[in-house]
Amino acid sequence: MDGDNRGNATSSRQKAPPNTASHLREGIALLLSRWNGLQMAIENQWGGHDSLQKSQQLASDIFSWFTQSKAKLHVEDLENLLHENMLLSFNTEIEDGSIEEIAEQLMVLHEEFLHGNY
Repeated sequence: MDGDNRGNATSSRQKAPPNTASHLREGIALLLSRWNGLQMAIENQWGGHDSLQKSQQLASDIFSWFTQSKAKLHVEDLENLLHENMLLSFNTEIEDGSIEEIAEQLMVLHEEFLHGNY
């Protein structure tokens, strides 16, 4: 992975202004709503009858990861969070590269919110 710039993607630990929290939550929910793998899992109830609630919990977990982590944020950790959630909550292995894409988009979204670009 030496030539992969993704491996170096991190998010600084600046604190976002308080009013951005709701914007960040909305942005996370919007990105997840556009993720075909997750939407298929919800529609087909791969996580059971409470698949929609599990997807909402995923959005909440991502928000918490961004806002409560004390360490520097790395895209690989977010990829692991997404992968584990899809596997444990939806019994689904996503191997189409979309986890990495969504993780990268979420990291960019977080950085934009930290800098007031929302």
